[in-house]
Formats: sequence, structure tokens, C-alpha cells
Amino acid sequence: MNIAILTSGGDSSGMNNAIKKFVEYSYEKGYTPYFIYRGLEGLIDGKIKKATYKDVSGIIYRGGTIIKSSRSKRWYDKNYRKTAYENLKKHNIDALIILGGDGSFRALKVFYNEFKIPFMGIPATIDNDIALNEYSIGVDTALNIIREAVDDIRDTASSFSRAFVIETMGRECGYLALVSAIANGAEMCLIPEVEFNLKNLKKRYLKEIKEGRDYFIAIVAEGLKISAKIKEWFDSEIGFESRLTVLGHIQRGGAPTVIERLRASEFIVNALDNIEKTPNKIVTYYDDKFVLRDLEEIENSTYRLDEKLLKLAYPLMGKE
Repeated sequence: MNIAILTSGGDSSGMNNAIKKFVEYSYEKGYTPYFIYRGLEGLIDGKIKKATYKDVSGIIYRGGTIIKSSRSKRWYDKNYRKTAYENLKKHNIDALIILGGDGSFRALKVFYNEFKIPFMGIPATIDNDIALNEYSIGVDTALNIIREAVDDIRDTASSFSRAFVIETMGRECGYLALVSAIANGAEMCLIPEVEFNLKNLKKRYLKEIKEGRDYFIAIVAEGLKISAKIKEWFDSEIGFESRLTVLGHIQRGGAPTVIERLRASEFIVNALDNIEKTPNKIVTYYDDKFVLRDLEEIENSTYRLDEKLLKLAYPLMGKE
């Protein structure tokens, strides 16, 4: 069986670990592994190559993806999808494994419906916004990068008695901001999923200042698009000189953590163990175990943040 792997959409640390395990475990199972370079764009352009052990030597500590990624507008055109199918047939590819988000999964689902190429999807997005899935490749590394940044910023905040507003990534999902605020002892956590109350936060902050607080760490999710306004709010309403730090794409890179490396390998093993008997599934991590799900089940479910984590962060949002 010839199986090809591709990475699609935003890169995330841990993808290379998955790619390495894909090659090694494929050979162990008697499969022949192939790389598709540059995601769906590369599939259209025929950038397909048989993978060897040498290709994955020394990549385990590297962030990003050695087979590169892309976002493809051409994929929406069936003529280009037909070209992609013909490219797979040239290499006798029997099945695909894709690392990406739900948009990438939908792309291969359409492809399967048209050309019957089996696939397995593996969540790989630092946004961690896939329903019925609690862990996506890249999340733990992103959280640790945020932790390091907040630790460094705290040194300056405490030295100068300032308020620092730190913007995290995540698109419309507040997962990174939520977990980072709790784990790093922030005084504020603002995310798209929960209504916040600045009046209550102001009352609390002014009281704490009288009792000796002399700096603030505020974590704000990018999806709210209000980080600059919160910085101004600290200046005008709280009376603290403030700074805004947008962490940006550093959250997507970096050497993968131990947990990241472990989960990436486990995702791949589950995908390859099931690609023949139960294909066209998404490998999810839920309730401390791996679960195969139909894409329709995920699409028909609503992504929700952990209620226990939300309750921990409610005081940081001004909720009473």
C-alpha cells in the first residue's frame, strides 16, 4: 500500500515529529510512504516524492514542517482536484494522511467523494478549535512559548510597575489565552467565548492597588481585536503606564515539547493502524484516549472550551 502525507494550512510545532513517525511506522507495517510537498497546492502541482529514512533524519527537534504547507484557492475548482487525482495515480498512491484543521479535512472529504481516495485526518493547529477533540498537534509547544514570553515580560512589568497586555493567537478561539492566563497567573483574561465586565475588573484592580499590587499581566485573545483598546484602558481607567505585546507567529514555531513529540507519534500510529480497515476518519484525542470520528460528527458538533477551566478564569474576566 502506498500512502502519502501532506500538511495543510497553518504550520504547528510537532508536525515534523508526525512526519518522522509516519515514515518509520509505514515501513514497519510494510507500507511505502510518500511526501506531498506544499500541501494541497503541491498535490495539484504534482510535488510528490517517495520518502526515505534519510529524509526524516535529524528533524525531530525542528518546528514547522519539512514538507511545507499552503492554503489553496485552486482546490475549490474541480478541474484542479482532478489534476491532483491524476498526480496521485501517477505514483500509485492508495491513501492520504493530512495534518491540519477542519478546513483541510473537508477538502479531503470532497476529494474522497469525487475520486474515492481514502484518507485519515490528524488535528494539527495551535488554535485547538476542532470540536470533539481536546488536543491538536502544536498546542503544547505554543502554550510553552507563551509561558516563556509571559515570564520574561513579568520581569519588566514588576520592575517598572507597568501593565502589560499580551495578545495570543487562536483566531476566534480563546483556548491559548484561557490556558495561558490560568497557568501564568495573569490578572486579566479576555476571550471571544465569554462576555467580560471591565467595570468589575476596574473596581477589583483599584482595590488591589491600594493593597499593594504594582503591576498587571493581561492576556487577550486576538479574536476580540481589542488589545490596543485594553492597553489604553489600563492607561486611562487604572492609571498604570501600559505596554502592548503581540506575540504573533512565534507561537507557531520552536522546538516541540516532550508532550508534543509523544502525541504526534501516537496520532500517526492510530491513523496508520486504521487506514485500511476504517478509513476516512479523523483521529481525535478526547477524554485521555484516541477516538476515530466521522468528519460529519465533528462538523455537527459545537466546539466548547472546558467548563472547569472557564470557571477558574471567570474572576479574570470580571464575572461575579
